[in-house]
Amino acid sequence: MQATMKEQIDLEKCTLAVCGIARRAGEYIREERKKFSLDSVERKHAHDYVSYVDKGSERLIVSALRELLPEAGFITEEGTAQGDSPSVQHKLRTEGTVPLCWVVDPLDGTTNFIHQYAPYAVSIALLQGRTILLGVVYEICADECFYAWQGGGAYLHHCSMDHTVRLHVSNQPLQDALLCFQLPYNSDAYKPVIQRLINTFYGRVGSIRACGSAAMALCNVAAGRLDGYAEQYIGQWDYMAGALIVMEADGTVTDYAGSPDFTQGNSVVATNGIIQQDLLEAVS
Repeated sequence: MQATMKEQIDLEKCTLAVCGIARRAGEYIREERKKFSLDSVERKHAHDYVSYVDKGSERLIVSALRELLPEAGFITEEGTAQGDSPSVQHKLRTEGTVPLCWVVDPLDGTTNFIHQYAPYAVSIALLQGRTILLGVVYEICADECFYAWQGGGAYLHHCSMDHTVRLHVSNQPLQDALLCFQLPYNSDAYKPVIQRLINTFYGRVGSIRACGSAAMALCNVAAGRLDGYAEQYIGQWDYMAGALIVMEADGTVTDYAGSPDFTQGNSVVATNGIIQQDLLEAVS
């Protein structure tokens, strides 16, 4: 039987290499922030911003990932990777295999970055079809690298201390839970949902927060810092890496309909598992 692409890749080794790439992109972002001007900001949509830093980070990441896995294609937020590499198309035509694809957010939390408000992060995931093979999220302000590969567990490397811990979600019940409900840019469509979430949980749970980065909200669920998170109208690059990190930390991730097949959608509910149904009932 022909080996799959996944079987041909050392996922642990590849994940650690991606950690290095994410940290290099994070260092670029950190240095650019020291001289950043609001004049550099472009508006993609209402209240949705981008700058040369997002694009520069993405180019750095895409170039390094192409060297790491030349056969993989790309889904990137800023669109600097144009199409799949020829080797991806060749494998698809000649072998019938599902191609590998990098999903990249070069700067998750751009609005936070613009305002010098933590957190903001680099997020990189590797997919094969609808399966997430690895995920890396590097939070720039705290110098923390979260990572996971399929079947290998989830980890947090405190870079400044060179110390790594294995992650596991919390065991908090709903009444003590710290929840994160983000505010996506599609405000008109999402306003009824966020109002329902606040009305349902405010006063019933430990507290509610919004952090401004989908990738970091997910990683904080994986680390047990948050107990649940929900957001809609987000891109694959926002949640793909963090979703795997939550699942490998023994958490639960679905879309708003409760389906575990969330990789092609635009909504995520991620929890410690204990409170998953409570959040799903509120967003359904």
